[in-house]
Amino acid sequence: MLLAATAVPALAHVSDRAYVLLLPTGYYLIGGGLAVWLSFAVLALVPPAPLDRLARWRSAGAATWLDLRAVTSTISFLVLLALLTAGFFGSRDPLSNPLPLVFWVFVWIGVVLVQGLFGDLWRWIEPWYGPWRLVMRLLGRPDARPFLPYPRRAASWPAFAGFAAFVWFELVYIAPADPEKLARAMAVYWAVAFCGMVVFGHRRWSRRAEFLSLLMTMVARMAFVDIRRHRSGRVSLRLCLPGARLVTAPALSASAAAFLLLALSAISFDGLMRTFFWLGLFGVNPLEFPGRSAVVWSNSVGAAGAFVALWALFHGAVRLGARMAGQGPDQAVLSGRLVWSLMPIVLGYHYSHHLPALLVDGQYALAAISDPFAAGWNLFGTAGLHVAAALTAGADTAWLIWNIQSAAIVGGHLLAVAASHVIAWRCYGSARRAAISQIPLAGLMVAYTVFGLWLLSTPTGY
Repeated sequence: MLLAATAVPALAHVSDRAYVLLLPTGYYLIGGGLAVWLSFAVLALVPPAPLDRLARWRSAGAATWLDLRAVTSTISFLVLLALLTAGFFGSRDPLSNPLPLVFWVFVWIGVVLVQGLFGDLWRWIEPWYGPWRLVMRLLGRPDARPFLPYPRRAASWPAFAGFAAFVWFELVYIAPADPEKLARAMAVYWAVAFCGMVVFGHRRWSRRAEFLSLLMTMVARMAFVDIRRHRSGRVSLRLCLPGARLVTAPALSASAAAFLLLALSAISFDGLMRTFFWLGLFGVNPLEFPGRSAVVWSNSVGAAGAFVALWALFHGAVRLGARMAGQGPDQAVLSGRLVWSLMPIVLGYHYSHHLPALLVDGQYALAAISDPFAAGWNLFGTAGLHVAAALTAGADTAWLIWNIQSAAIVGGHLLAVAASHVIAWRCYGSARRAAISQIPLAGLMVAYTVFGLWLLSTPTGY
């Protein structure tokens, strides 16, 4: 009676994994693995030439001479300034401050997915190009000539290092969603990248050293819209099959290939580190999770180990396949081309892993942008938005979301098998040798399919 008389309202929110999956997980694991194996078996019997012709297909498309990139980039920069201001001076609550919500939900999840569907839109909204053009003019270089040539030996290793730091900040750091800490990290990174673009040129730095632009460019090769900007300033739009541009992509350097493998290992470890299995390895009770500070060391080692393991497995599978198929192209070129086939898996994992967060935290973001300083504003009419945090709860909704997630993973692997088959055929020039060379890589993809579906079904601690 005393407890009932002193009851007060409680404030709480539901996390993005706040539902129990009661699906027959075993059937999905077996079915997903068999689907990838069967697709490889079928593709091994199908002549690669028709698949290659499908990959080359493009619609007639449209073209325009209008180039608004400097304008859209400047607008994006101003939006970034507003978000950083909110991060420094707004609410400390990550679910009320627009900076962490907009960055982690709309940029890191939403923009990546848009890139994978509609092409390289990032080049129009990245926040460096517009200010860079202005500063180069002020410095007396209207032709935007860089002050120094980009060092060839550096390759894409600066982008790899920046991406590795970002992965650590997202997965390991104790407060990646803290508005002030995130604002400080973003401001420093923007300034460093901007200085690099001024010194070495925007094009070189954004394609070799700035990890967000490099990742977005890679993801854009998955899109069914082919956006090209010619030297004359003309922009052309053409339609193609999803992932078609992966098979025609040039071989990646060792640094760029490591960068792509890091993207896949990071999203995989993001799921693994939350599981009861992983937490149990280090004596952490997942039902009484003490906080991220308790797993900083184990997650740091795990994130690095996940990359090293994937790097070794991929290169080992490619090397073994090349030995089974006989004499073929240079090993570095073969690995640099086949690594593109992992991009559908990266995008499928990214979508399936973040889908619940996109549905729930996206609502918080819409509410936060209308009142960025928690001052009672309603700039866009969404400040009073009722957040349906239970959107992902319930058996019917959980069944739908789980099947969408599993379809994204299996579909990504099927597309990866098709892409690797065509790439191998282009490299070896023989359908038989290409099929033989793909057996180890197909086995790796089957194992990764099962692993990804297991991550979606196993209980998580935080």
